[in-house]
This record gives sequence, structure tokens and C-alpha cells, in this order.
Amino acid sequence: MSDRKGRAVVVGGSIAGVCAAHALLSAGWEVVVLEKTTAPPTGSPTGAGLGLDPFAQTTINSWLPHLNIHTLPLTIDQNQATDAEKKVSRMLTRDESFNFRAAYWSDLHGLLYNALPPDIFLWGHVFQSFRVSDDKKTVKVQSKVVQTGDMVEIAGDLLVAADGCLSSIRKAFVPDLKLRYSGYCAWRGVLDVSSDEKSDIFVGLQKVYQDLGKCLYFDLGSGTHAVFYELLNKKINWIWYVNQPEPQLKGNSVTIKVSNDMIKKMQEEAEKTWVHELVRVIKETKEPFLNVIYDCDPIQQIVWERVVLIGDAAHPTTPHGLRSTNMSIMDAAVLGQCLMKSGIEKIDEGLEEYQSIRVPVTSKQVLHSRMMGQMKQGLVYADGKVFDPKTATTEECKDLQQKCMPGFSGTLRGQG
Repeated sequence: MSDRKGRAVVVGGSIAGVCAAHALLSAGWEVVVLEKTTAPPTGSPTGAGLGLDPFAQTTINSWLPHLNIHTLPLTIDQNQATDAEKKVSRMLTRDESFNFRAAYWSDLHGLLYNALPPDIFLWGHVFQSFRVSDDKKTVKVQSKVVQTGDMVEIAGDLLVAADGCLSSIRKAFVPDLKLRYSGYCAWRGVLDVSSDEKSDIFVGLQKVYQDLGKCLYFDLGSGTHAVFYELLNKKINWIWYVNQPEPQLKGNSVTIKVSNDMIKKMQEEAEKTWVHELVRVIKETKEPFLNVIYDCDPIQQIVWERVVLIGDAAHPTTPHGLRSTNMSIMDAAVLGQCLMKSGIEKIDEGLEEYQSIRVPVTSKQVLHSRMMGQMKQGLVYADGKVFDPKTATTEECKDLQQKCMPGFSGTLRGQG
């Protein structure tokens, strides 16, 4: 066995990228991370919340301790329906054995980033191109330095594409692959009431949603649904999905710049749809933003010689199964495990094993998440069905639960 360490170039410094760095360092690799932004994110009012499943929690805890200190337990998964006219809600289904933890995106990213050696990150480096050597054993990556305009070339044994759902690296291999618009967009925001000890907004929400602080709430209206849950330090993360024609995106982002008029109209529609207490949360949130929701038909290949896709670059997904971050974490963990097992001498075997483990489960999860979104938005899903919370049977409502996700209770290596 050779003592030589493998060297990986990771493109993308979001959660998928920092997780890849942790997993590969744990496997004995050297790592360089290229990130186009010029500094680590510091968090903002428009940051998003996320839910970590048990496997993601275990994985992150293997890289750094004290994750639980920075997250809030979600022990209940509840779906309910709200009558827009009467402004009353009734429960559709409830799972009290849920075992997720709620985290603020920037908090989780900061924890993961700060636990890495600082010299492996190259901030302000915009990926330009790559080329695999003639013998298929090394890869060279070119990036442009934002501050100087200089071109930099970095060589490695492996290129890890963690560059998101609009991945330019993926496009080099599957140029005809198109993202699929879901039929709806998501208004998102986080309301921070930590500075107000006796916030009447928070108290009012707790009266209506009595399990706030430990429950992931899915609230279904007519042809729409909202998601909300509490984050650490009295923050409320909310998402409201609205059916609409596909907006025109500008640049390399799935977030739309919103105007005050757009926000006002959104708030007016919220008043027509949701209970008063949830409407107050939405209206008081500073700088709500709008995401266009896409996914992609699963691809069966995520490895090409010395290039590998992870996270949203490998499997763009809708958010309803809480999969995006969890799949990114598990992609990174399994990649690290496979490369530790294969060693640098048999890297191709390690990459092939990674692909064989991850593609089957992530493909099923992407399609299941798509179906969940279609159900909750009142869109046509399997066999021409439309889910109506007013007439749905108990059995039909069970399909709304997170635990129905394929691979949800699978093994560590198979779990998404």
C-alpha cells in the first residue's frame, strides 16, 4: 500500500462542500475547497432553517462534537389542514416518533467550516474549467481570483463537484439535462423574536400551535401549503409554497429579487389563506425572499473518471422530504468511506462503489419528494390523482409523513 495521500479539489463551499472536506480529511486525503464568494457567510435575517435526520446528526457528530447545543429537537411531524374561510385547522396525520433536529443554515455552516483547517479554503475563487489527464489519473482545475482577476490552476487526484443544482461541472457531462420546474415557488423567511422576552406574536403562535419548539408543522390549504418550525433562540422558520407560472431567472441563482409590491401582495394573500397568528409571523418577517422550486429527473451516473458529483449537483430535489442537506451530508460521508476503503491505489473502485450506493436511494428520494410536493400543493400526482385534504382518507393522509420517504430508516451507507 502506498503512503501517498490523495488530493481532492472541491468546487463549492456550501454545506455539501464543507461536508466533503470533512469526510475526505477523515479518510486521510488532502483537500482544497474553491468558493466563489469572498468570505465565509455570517448569517442574515434571510437565512433559512433546515432539519437534520438521525443519520446526518450521527455523521456530523463524528466530525465535530456539541451539534445538539446548536440545534433544537423536532420530535413530532404533523400535517394539518386549514380552512381559509373559517380560519380553523384540523389534524390530518401526526408522527410522535420523529427524531430530527432543527438548525439555522448559517449556524450549521459556521460550525462545519470553523472545524476545518482554515488554509484549505480558497475564498473568492470562481471555477472556470477542468481537464482530466490523458492517463485518467489526475485532474487540473482552473479558477479565477475575484480580487485580482488572475487565473489559478490546481491539480488533484479527484474533482468533487459540490456546485449546486445549477452545476456547471455536471453540465460538462450531461449538457442536455434540464431542471424541472415544480409548478410553484416558495416564500421563505425567519422571524427572530429573541430580543422580545414576551413577544405577543410568539405567545399567540404558541397558543394555536401548542407543540411549537418540538414539532415540524405542515399546514395544507386549498392548492397550497406552508411549513414552519422553531429554531434555536426563539426564531421561527417558515416557508409558504404558491402555485404559479415559472418565473424568469436571472443569473446563476434560483432566488428571485423581490420588490415591496410583491411582498405586500404576498402578505395580502396570506391573510386570505392562513390563521391570524401565522399571518402575523409572515408579515413581521424582515426581508422575506422567494425561491423557485426545481428538481431534476434522477441521473444514473454521478462519477466520470476522476470527477464526482455530490449534493444538489448530483440530485436536485424539491424540499418537501427535507432531503437536500441530508443527502449532501450522506453523499460526503459515503464518498469518504468508500475512498478510505479503496485507498489511493484503487480510487476508481471507491468511486464506483460510491455511485452504486448513492444513486439508487437518492433517485427514489427525489421522486418521492416530488410526489409529496404535488400532493400538498393540490397538483396531479401518481395516476392522475389529486390530494384533497377535505376528503382524504386516513390512509391517504399517512403518505404525507416524512417516515414514508424511501430509505428513511435504512442503514448509514444507504440512507439519504
